[in-house]
Amino acid sequence: MLVQVLFSSHPSRMQDLCVLSCGQLLTHSVAPMLLRHSLSHIQTLIHSLHVVFSLWQGTRDPLFLTGVSLSPDWPVYEESLIKLSVYDVKDKSHQTVSSARSFLGSASFSVADLLKSKDQQLSLSLRTADDSAAVGTVVVCRLKMGEIEDGEVDHIAADTHQKCTLVCESGTTNDKDNGPLMNAVFKNPVCKVYRFQTVDSKLMLVREQMAECTLSFSIPMQLLGLFIQEDSCRIQDLNDLGELSPHWDNLRRDVITRYSQLIKTYQDTLAELEKLTGPAFKPSCSKAQKYLEFIPINLHTQRMRVTCPRKTDSFYDVITVGAPAAHFQGFKNGGLQKLLSRYEAEKKSTAYQCIYYSPENTAKAREILSTVAQLQPLICGLADRLLLATQQRSSHTLRDALKSLAEKTEQFVHALKDELVKSALLALHAARPGYVSKKPDAVDIPHHKEYDEEEWDRVWANVAKSLNCVIAMVDRLQEQDNNKQESTPDQALADVITSHNPATDWRDQLSPLVVALKDCVSEVAERASKSMTFVLLQKASCSTPYGLQLQQRRDTVFSQALAALACGFVMRLYAGIEDKGFLRQLHSVGVVAQFESLLSTYSEEIGMLEDMEVGISDLQRVTFRITEAASDDPTNLQPTVTGRRDHYTVEVPLPLQAFQTLPDELRQGKLLQVIPVLFNVGINEQQTIAERFGDISLQERINQRNFDILEAYYKSLSLPCFQTQADVKELLETLGQNVVTKKRKNVEILWLAGAICRRLNGIRFTSCKSAKDRTSMSVTLEQCALLRDEHQLHKDYFVRALDCMRRHGCRIENVQKNIKCRKYAFNMLQLMAFPKYYRPPEGTYGKVDS
Repeated sequence: MLVQVLFSSHPSRMQDLCVLSCGQLLTHSVAPMLLRHSLSHIQTLIHSLHVVFSLWQGTRDPLFLTGVSLSPDWPVYEESLIKLSVYDVKDKSHQTVSSARSFLGSASFSVADLLKSKDQQLSLSLRTADDSAAVGTVVVCRLKMGEIEDGEVDHIAADTHQKCTLVCESGTTNDKDNGPLMNAVFKNPVCKVYRFQTVDSKLMLVREQMAECTLSFSIPMQLLGLFIQEDSCRIQDLNDLGELSPHWDNLRRDVITRYSQLIKTYQDTLAELEKLTGPAFKPSCSKAQKYLEFIPINLHTQRMRVTCPRKTDSFYDVITVGAPAAHFQGFKNGGLQKLLSRYEAEKKSTAYQCIYYSPENTAKAREILSTVAQLQPLICGLADRLLLATQQRSSHTLRDALKSLAEKTEQFVHALKDELVKSALLALHAARPGYVSKKPDAVDIPHHKEYDEEEWDRVWANVAKSLNCVIAMVDRLQEQDNNKQESTPDQALADVITSHNPATDWRDQLSPLVVALKDCVSEVAERASKSMTFVLLQKASCSTPYGLQLQQRRDTVFSQALAALACGFVMRLYAGIEDKGFLRQLHSVGVVAQFESLLSTYSEEIGMLEDMEVGISDLQRVTFRITEAASDDPTNLQPTVTGRRDHYTVEVPLPLQAFQTLPDELRQGKLLQVIPVLFNVGINEQQTIAERFGDISLQERINQRNFDILEAYYKSLSLPCFQTQADVKELLETLGQNVVTKKRKNVEILWLAGAICRRLNGIRFTSCKSAKDRTSMSVTLEQCALLRDEHQLHKDYFVRALDCMRRHGCRIENVQKNIKCRKYAFNMLQLMAFPKYYRPPEGTYGKVDS
């Protein structure tokens, strides 16, 4: 069926303002009719129209329910007319419906007629074009979006014989879901509204909303800038190593050349991304495009809001995104998990030309470099602040400045108390020109006979000694000042202060010690940085060019994963901004980010899953910080990324009014942890092959490892709100049992993991290759399961609601956005291998380019 809506603000100027295209007219009562249109908002006067069509010919049970929304751009007055023209559409798959439709009838009414009618409801005859006969009845009533009164529910239920499902697509906005804060980051929302029957014969209102996210592009572009900056610094660090013997100098040149090529590639990619305009998502058909490889595939938010009589609204969020994977680079040789294992083996086999350091030591070297880069300038700044504090003649200010300086200096000293630094300094010394090993054939690191192996210990210890001297001097100066004030009469003390400035003496006595501390810190920082740079040179030289290609793949996958995580974190924060329990949990133990994957463990998707596993695991290197936005302007509400590959921080700005309501820990900038976990269960026909003839050990290992992480997180929760949730413990136990059970396509693992995540206030993600087809089946199934388990959806309506969402909801709109076709990319043979509830309804799938 197709309905053409004609609207005029004045009866004499009726014109066709929009055509609401079709949902095919079916001959049974539970088939909903879909109205699709591009309106952006619901009008204040008439929120929406609730329309029941009753046709008299060619149907067994001719009752159909739908909804229409009016735009605020239309000037609605009491005399405004609305005309509904109804067509029978024979084939809804046609690109244009005009060639496949036949006119049934039309009816008109004014806004005044509707608003002044009893219960704001009109019953209109649907008449033929020549007005010679009535072919049906149209019942129109005003629908208050987001409001359900008991009387209204009973009234509608009676009118529709409790058989109809409302599907209303609109740009209808909801203040709770589309405020200025949400609109700054989430764009182009698509909204669908349904009414479903509950077990007590009431009707619930269900709103689905899907949106794009600006972070799809902004986070990867920021990361590319940081990659370029970090690798440029790496080149500078390599040059700063000074003179090296010919062998090491040649390796250094080779590594610098490779880094320069990587930087050029990233610069070109960033330049192309900066040219892009248009939608804020990457469609699935572009997943293998070179300049878009850092962008997550088809990243969208999806929120289901449920309104029931006499109950507070409930909402459920999920982030849908294509599996983070390097599609442009391909999967011929596997994904990151396999490639990294092979890489470590190859490094050991090429150790004849370089020194082999384990992945743990390489990671430690990066961490030390990052710590030195962060703490050295901070210590120097705090030392200067200490000197400035002497001029204020305030004991309290001086003590605070000294405390901060001592804390950061001790942190600096502790970070460098590592044998890796000492051994790397010895190795660097051996790489200098003119060095002759006393054991030329030795396998382990040679030691120069003139090199003092204890020198590093002395230089490192000097930092602590210099700090102790500063602390002792401050204590002595304050003690002298206290003694002087106690022994000097008031007037004499005033004369002393007038004639003599103790602050000058303090600064003069403290300044040499502060300068000595800064010099010691600088010397230690320089030596440590060079030694750790030399360690990283070994890593790069042992695997050039393969190692940097692998780094590019890892950067690509991480970029996609971080964009999705940042999107999910922002949405979860916005949703819980007034939830004190959630905010306490956030700064105390962090939140879980639970990634659900539907990839198979067969063919190319094995490589995708191997990429995804590493990408999600790398998110452990990410923390979040909430900041106060400079203004409420949307540009100032965009999250920003800082850091290096070993650790990134995403700063999420909030408007002043929201920021001021946060707990002290969040307002003071405490770093917030996110605990990423990944659970995978393949569901398609390729998984059937893998289970019968292949290998599913990758899936089993991933699920077991991430169950252990999830269980450890749960045990860390000591908050009162979780002590009463005994079902979480039971769900975890059941999940653990399912993880170790040998059962084909055990999707219960995904259901349990999702339920646990929601109970733990976590962030839910669902992925497949493109986040379009299998993901849509999973999201709609989860939504209907939530309606059944949490909101008493009538059991007879579960499958009907499921089919309705898949046929007419936001997920079919997602398919349309990606491939310009309203068909899920399945065929009948494939679906025979799918678990029962993951199969779409007839007519919604077919062979399409995905």
